Amino acid sequence: MKEIININCVDDYNRLFGLETLHPLVSIIDLSKAESWPMQYKIHFGVYAVFLKDTVCGDIRYGRKIYDYREGTIVSFAPGQISEIEILDGQRPTALGVLFHPDLIRGTALGQEIRQYSFFSYESTEALHLSEREKTTITECFGKIQQELEHAIDKHTKRLISRNIELLLDYCLRFYERQFITRFDANSDILTQFERELNDYFEQNKQQENGIPTVRYFADKAYLSPNYFGDYIKKSTGRTAQDYIQSKVMELAKEMILSTNMSVSQISYELGFQYPQHFSRVFKNHVGTTPNKFRSSN
Repeated sequence: MKEIININCVDDYNRLFGLETLHPLVSIIDLSKAESWPMQYKIHFGVYAVFLKDTVCGDIRYGRKIYDYREGTIVSFAPGQISEIEILDGQRPTALGVLFHPDLIRGTALGQEIRQYSFFSYESTEALHLSEREKTTITECFGKIQQELEHAIDKHTKRLISRNIELLLDYCLRFYERQFITRFDANSDILTQFERELNDYFEQNKQQENGIPTVRYFADKAYLSPNYFGDYIKKSTGRTAQDYIQSKVMELAKEMILSTNMSVSQISYELGFQYPQHFSRVFKNHVGTTPNKFRSSN
């Protein structure tokens, strides 16, 4: 079993690869300048990281799959995540990246909005594949951050660095949304599998034992992180995965209300709700009327 290397601060990472630390909370990583390079290792991140890889040289495993990670791609990690890296024999990666500690963005606009960048939790799915123009944009963002690191620290430093990191992440967000569209055919089986698993769940009456299925349940079935799975469903259908599940449940509920003499309480338990009141509230929010009124009006 590979030893887990804990990266609790920016300097931990730089010392691992023999790189210089210019700022205790943020660093631009240029692996072409690395003086040391372990061939196989696991990293437990205590910092945020975004890497742009320029050569095919090995694999990154995170979760249950190997990243779809090749030349001209971006991967990102958040504190608490563990990645496993294996470098091919005779290869030395050339990659650019930025590492920043959570303390850097505390009290900033980026700190308040960091959770909107859901791609940090795209665990075992594909990386972000960039065009040449997009690679230039990302590289320029790294360059602006590096310029601030080389400038004497003053009262503007923290704000300017955090704003440039935010700009970098905004571009990543835009390019990921583009990728959901351009790689639709490659990912279309995700939606097909979701619909099949959703139907199977209720046909096999799993809800009576396990309750209403969660987004995580179907993400696990597809070997995807909940964030990536949810974002893909939203981009593909215009609806959230949770709404997709809820719509299926409500269609089953309407069918049972109109085709059986079961009480509302019986139907709610049959569908996996723990409390009839919860079922009635969800039904009214979705259908616009209560289950009893729906039955009487139809």
